[in-house]
Amino acid sequence: MATMSNKMKRNQRIVYISQYFVTHPNELIGLSYFSDYFNSAKSSISEDIDFVRGIFEETEIGVIETIAGVQGGMIFRPAYSDVKTNELMDEIRQRLTEGKRILPGNYVYLADLLQDPRLLDNIAKLIAVKYQREEIDAVVTIETKGIGLCVAVAKYLNVPHVVVRRSSSEMDGSTISVNYVSGSHQRVSKMELSKVSLKAGSKVLIIDDFLRNGGTMIGLMNLIEEFDCKTVGICVFVESTYRDHEPIPNYDSLLKVEIVYNKEESRFELQSELGTFFE
Repeated sequence: MATMSNKMKRNQRIVYISQYFVTHPNELIGLSYFSDYFNSAKSSISEDIDFVRGIFEETEIGVIETIAGVQGGMIFRPAYSDVKTNELMDEIRQRLTEGKRILPGNYVYLADLLQDPRLLDNIAKLIAVKYQREEIDAVVTIETKGIGLCVAVAKYLNVPHVVVRRSSSEMDGSTISVNYVSGSHQRVSKMELSKVSLKAGSKVLIIDDFLRNGGTMIGLMNLIEEFDCKTVGICVFVESTYRDHEPIPNYDSLLKVEIVYNKEESRFELQSELGTFFE
């Protein structure tokens, strides 16, 4: 690890420490890292971190927890305030009223929202904050539209992201596959995952962009069981209320959407409300 060649002033150390914690969420960081980097006494670094901790808590950025013991250190747990949550969800719901959203098959166009880097980052952070104390080992999604959100959530949780394929390639090596009933066409489809993608006993969080009939989600849960792993949470960005989906245990959705017909204007419209994530 590189060290600073010149002694830094306290305000300079505080800026670096703050930035490091924010960009390394849910990662155990030893006090010696900062002490060695700044070539400063641990007592001085501890005072700097206490100052940063106070600012983070006061401004609701997050909390810096101290883990005791030889292998201990500090972990930054991000926070997402109620005010920011309300502002985020209001913005998403407003943007859902803009443009052509309703697609054939009662699907909803969401790509532009999850391609917006600022919006994607905030959605991922909001989700990660809820699940960051669940001791999750991996975040799983199925290709393709949920990949960006899956990667962003995994970054905040500091765990690997795993992408399930609908068909494998030679580069995947040996795979495990399951068949599932596709909700979109009510036909039997297949999903596959490389045998080395998940360690047995892993606790998994499933992330996806859209939930319609639930067939894909059931398939993902069955595939995860084949790896002797446990699904500890499921979170989707948007859930359709078009029809009752397959019973899915322990899942959350940020938004519920419904396609309704406006008789006065002779057109279909999209209505939204907060999902089970906020219950």
